[in-house]
Formats: sequence, structure tokens, C-alpha cells
Amino acid sequence: MQQNILIIDDEKKLNGLLTRIIELEGYKVFQAYTGKEGLKVLSQEEIQVVISDVKLPDVNGVELVKQIKEKQPYVEVINLTAFGTIADGVLSIKNGAFDYITKGDDNDKILPMLARAMDKAQLQLQVFKLQNKIVKQFTFDGIVGRSKAINAAIDLAKKVSITGTTVLLLGETGTGKEVFAHAIHYNSKRKTENFVAVNCSSFSKELLESELFGHKAGAFTGALKDKKGLFEEADGGTLFLDEIGEMDINLQAKILRVIEQGEFIKVGDTKTSKVNVRIIAATNRKLEGEIAKGNFREDLFYRLSVFQITLPSLNEHRDDIALLAKHYLKEYTRKVGQKIGDMSPEFLAGLEKHNWKGNIRELKNIIERAVIICDGNTLTADLLPLDFYDNLDSAPSSFALSAIEKNHINKILHYTKGNKTETARLLGIGLTTLYRKIDEYGLEG
Repeated sequence: MQQNILIIDDEKKLNGLLTRIIELEGYKVFQAYTGKEGLKVLSQEEIQVVISDVKLPDVNGVELVKQIKEKQPYVEVINLTAFGTIADGVLSIKNGAFDYITKGDDNDKILPMLARAMDKAQLQLQVFKLQNKIVKQFTFDGIVGRSKAINAAIDLAKKVSITGTTVLLLGETGTGKEVFAHAIHYNSKRKTENFVAVNCSSFSKELLESELFGHKAGAFTGALKDKKGLFEEADGGTLFLDEIGEMDINLQAKILRVIEQGEFIKVGDTKTSKVNVRIIAATNRKLEGEIAKGNFREDLFYRLSVFQITLPSLNEHRDDIALLAKHYLKEYTRKVGQKIGDMSPEFLAGLEKHNWKGNIRELKNIIERAVIICDGNTLTADLLPLDFYDNLDSAPSSFALSAIEKNHINKILHYTKGNKTETARLLGIGLTTLYRKIDEYGLEG
């Protein structure tokens, strides 16, 4: 990466002298003589470090630091002054300057300081680009679909994202609730803070309480030291509570307290901890029914459901299936390293006629398996699971169904290098069923 320096100083002789000294160190140097000129160079070039005089014709260099950091926070600024004051030095650093030095007295410090500032700026630029990439990945533009059903859900999510309101995402398993939660977070004022997700169905009541709120050392057997909980990890950001309908009703009271008062008590602690967290919750259950059964708190439901968004099942927006399939084809060919550029009409027909009980998650699995076992450059109907053939006009004529299944299992076993657990996962069958099929077809396990 080219290391670019911008010097802003209206004393042209000093500007030129400093430029020559710095260029001898291998840096590329740009020059400006006013704050306005400097800001223009920053908008046109990828500058990592700015060396700016404090006394400029059109702006105070200390104030200029603030303007630069607001526009390009990863750029480091060193202020130079002929007459340094403690007040200016303090304000310069407060505005975000890397350092503040006096001309003449500190000439021997400039190059070492510049090297340190460059190292910091390049690291910050890498982080900045990575954050932008993550934000772009999780924005609403990253949600695939053009149907009325999915666009209606996106429109609602966009409206609520810019607020701090608690959101409840409803819909069948695999409809993309976590994708929407990510998009809401990264389109909010909290986007630079943590997004933390937890599946409430993955833990027992005791373990989930410890995961969410943390614990003090000695709170229970095995608690050897203090542990920070997910609410603390998400402080200032967003906590996504997936499958909240599975949460123990006694634990729900603590969630309610966080929403209402922004505080909780760690397991084994006696004092409260404060947090500022936005909660996005999701469930595939009918919470009204769970309330009637005594499994879910009514007061928590009303606090969570201030803003509800119901995500459509894939069967409700079938006109997006081809678009989604092509999207995941690109994703998995890149992941696996295959060169597959198309899907046959029969393959697409099988997808579009299928009853998607697992929704988008099931579609992703189907595409991933097909990419793994495909030998050509097009996904064809014989790569679909056997239950898809009932929806096609005819099964592939080149194979008996048993031969297709055998070939299918054998290719995935080869892909996973004989890992039975991973093979069963990709096939969507139980491990016992896989062993039976291996034995039945005489495959090498």
C-alpha cells in the first residue's frame, strides 16, 4: 500500500523543505497551503497521515483536526505550531490529533512520530474497510428478493431500524429472521457497536441465565472466575434473542427488567449492572398461544411486540426462488471452488414446485449439496434429492432412483473425506440412516 502524507502549511519554503525530508523516507507527499485545499486533497487521494500547521489563512489547524476526523476517522493528524500553548495542545489531542509539536524544537521527533502515525493509520484504514464490508453485507440491499411479500417486510424493517424500538420478528423456521435482525442493527445508529446473537433454545435455563447476564466467581460449581454476560457484550449495541419462545418463564422476568429499567443482576451477585441494549427477538411460535398455556409472560410479550414484523414463508414468495437459487449458487461455487455457472430448467422447476417446509435454510442446503456433487458446469435435475422427483414431470431417465441415491451419498462422502456426521448433515438425514445406506449400497465408509 502506498504511504501518502499530506502537508498543510501556508509557509511555502517550510512546506517544501518538510516535503523533501519526508520523501527521502519513501513516502509520497501531497501539499496544500490552506485548510480548504487540504480537505480537497483528502477527498481526492487516499491519505493516511496529515501534518498541519496550526495557524492557517482560512482555519485554525486545531479545528481542522476535528473536521478531518469527522470526514475520515482513520486518518491521523499531527499539528505543527510555531508558538505552542498547553491549551491548544490539549484541544488538538481532544479533537483527535495524533500529536501536537512545536516547529524547530522538535524536528528530530517528526520522522519517528510520522512512522508511528502511519502504522496506526494503516491499521485503522484496514479496520474501517472491513467494517464497511460487514455493514454492506448485512444491509437491506443484501436481502435477496423482489416479491411484494418480502419487500413489505423490508419496508417495515427499514422504518423501525432508525429508531431504538424493540422488535419482534415472527415467521417459520428458516425464513431469515437473523438476516433481518442484522440488517436492522446495521441500518441503525448502533451499527458501529456490537451485534450479539443467542439462540435461546440451545441452553438450559441455568446456562442461558449465565450466558445472558454473566456470573460472579463461586456462584455455582465450576464458576472459577467472574464472567461477562451477553448483555454486557452488547452494551451500546443490539442483542438478538432468537427462539425466545423457548425461554424459561422464570428467566423471562429478568429480560423484562432489562427492557424496562436497563438493569440486571448477575448470577451470584447482589448489586445491579446497567446496560443500554436494543433487543430484537424472534420466534416461530404463536406467543399468544404460549401465554394462554402459561409458558410465556404476557407483560414481556407486549414489551417485545411494540413493533412486529412477520417474515413470509418461502412458499408465500415463490417468485423469489429462482433469484435466491442463483444467489446461493454463486456463494457455494465460490466456497467450494467449483466452476458452475447455470441451472437447468428442470432443476429450477423442481425447486419452484417443491413444498419448502424448511424455507430459505432448506433451499440453501439443497444448492450446497448440488454444487458439491455436480461434475459439470450446470446443476441438473438428477442432483435434486429423491423427494423432489414427485414434483417433476418425469424423473431423470439416465439413472434408476437407487443409483442416483447411491451416487449422491458417495460423492458427499468423498467431499467430506469420509466424515459421517458432516455427510449426514449435508444429506439432511440421521447418522443411523446414513450408516444403513452405506451398508445397503456397499459404499466405502
